[in-house]
Amino acid sequence: MKQLNLPVEEFTTPDPVTADENMEIDAVRQLMADRGIRHLPIVRGDKVVGVISDRDVRVVWGLSPEHRHHVRAADIMAADLVTVRSAAPLDEVAYLMSDKKVGSVLVYDNGGRFLGIFTLTDALNALIEIARASGSR
Repeated sequence: MKQLNLPVEEFTTPDPVTADENMEIDAVRQLMADRGIRHLPIVRGDKVVGVISDRDVRVVWGLSPEHRHHVRAADIMAADLVTVRSAAPLDEVAYLMSDKKVGSVLVYDNGGRFLGIFTLTDALNALIEIARASGSR
């Protein structure tokens, strides 16, 4: 089989929806539902400081409304970010995600500027595109 060297940037969701770290969890949940997203980068100013998954939101959603009202994005975000450079090969990024058991990685250019997010859905879309292009159905 022919070796492909596709950069992750080709399949990255550019300029993703983000939320401020002080956003209340109800607003986070609504934003994610309205935009149909499962991974939400959390920002402080112009810097990404965490990621919230739909699973994180579901856990907090089990709290009573009066307790949930006090939860902010910063309280539940994963701050141990998995990041890659935009030129990283797609297969290496997919392996990294599998190895670390994460559903998304943040993608940065060589200058350290945040470009977007690469999720499991993006990986599946890449697989579909590659399989179709190679003629194997």
